[in-house]
Amino acid sequence: MDPVLIGEILAGLMFFGVIGMLLLGFPVAFTLAGTSIIFAWIGLQFGVFDMSNLRALAGRYTGYMINEVLVAVPLFIFMGVMLERSKIAEQLLSTMGKLFGNMRGGLGISVILVGALLAASTGVVGATVVTMGLISLPAMLRAGYDPKLACGTICASGTLGQIIPPSTVLIFMGDMISGMHSQVQMSLGNFAPQTVSVGDLFAGALLPGFLLVGLYLAYIVLMSFLRPESCPATPVPEDEKRGLWKEVLVAFFPPLILIFAVLGSILGGIATPTEAASVGAVGATILAALRWRLSRAVLVDVARRTAVITSMIFIILFGASVFAIVFRQMGGDNLVREFLTSMPGGAMGAMITVMIIMFVLGFILDTFEIIFIVLPITAPTLLLLGIDPVWLGVMIGVNLQTSFLTPPFGFSLFYLRGVAPNSVTTMMIYRGAVPFVGLQILAIAILFIFPGIVTWLPSVLF
Repeated sequence: MDPVLIGEILAGLMFFGVIGMLLLGFPVAFTLAGTSIIFAWIGLQFGVFDMSNLRALAGRYTGYMINEVLVAVPLFIFMGVMLERSKIAEQLLSTMGKLFGNMRGGLGISVILVGALLAASTGVVGATVVTMGLISLPAMLRAGYDPKLACGTICASGTLGQIIPPSTVLIFMGDMISGMHSQVQMSLGNFAPQTVSVGDLFAGALLPGFLLVGLYLAYIVLMSFLRPESCPATPVPEDEKRGLWKEVLVAFFPPLILIFAVLGSILGGIATPTEAASVGAVGATILAALRWRLSRAVLVDVARRTAVITSMIFIILFGASVFAIVFRQMGGDNLVREFLTSMPGGAMGAMITVMIIMFVLGFILDTFEIIFIVLPITAPTLLLLGIDPVWLGVMIGVNLQTSFLTPPFGFSLFYLRGVAPNSVTTMMIYRGAVPFVGLQILAIAILFIFPGIVTWLPSVLF
């Protein structure tokens, strides 16, 4: 049999082997590395893989550790965890609830706006959903909200951290897509390609993030007219209205200033994402100190949680590196290229195929696992077909955010289930998420039809 064909068959089997092992519950990082080494040994027996290729791993690992862009990841995680510990979400929700309390659906609007602010502050989906679930779900249920609407609102607003900068997912995708874009352009004979940066992806994701927030808000307003009993007003007592605007300023301005300092410096070209992340980490610490939430115990806890989350992400990245080397050396790249280029509809057909694959994988894999496994083997072909790299990264982010919400496997649904009271059933959470999944799909369709929503801001700023 042709060695090339054998290699491609083994590469395909390895991909499905990894998915199968993950479904059995094995740890992701070790599954990626272990399954890949097993298939590398099988490839060696068939003469389609050379074990010396694995020597490149040391250089890759060192490259990840000294990559200046990726240093932003632990800094943004530190910023998010510190803001979570400073009880900023609790104060924001309380203040927003009073501000919009006299409106039907006002509490739901408050949850979405606070979710957007937390997304721009933390960039970590799980932490946002859990925090919002612990604080806002009991308040919405006490106010007489339909449990399904309350759960859907919390899950949807919590997942905004996936796409609204400074998302840690966008940082990794920006770094990966930048390298792939340069390689593809050089293979086409363009030895001075226009660079793609994390800042480009941040700028490209900003308007789609606002689009999603707008769609969520419109849905709450619509429900307040169609089913007013599902989201009643929560009038604020007169004595609590005194000094409300002062309370709003105290609650909103510090986090808003921090967000503008971080994102503004990146989008304005004043600072790199890593430099801005360091400002964010220091700013979050100062904010916690000003709120009397900072102590040695808090610092130790924040540092430990930052280390755990960062280690989890990077060990998956290391495992994915083994997978990528073995997959490519056995001809997996050619297999994927042939598969995608044979799709009807050309570049858009290939893009839709990849989006569907990622959406389905989002039911069983975490976001980082998907981008570390699927992005390196599909993005080069999509870029070769002429897909805009910034649009590609943002579309993948919105797509994975949708799979995070989709029953019955959406991760954000599980996060909320873990903190929701027993009176809220799992089926209520599922049914509440469905309308927001529909809004996500609508947003994806809009971004497909009008890609300029993604590409316009980066072209203006950079």
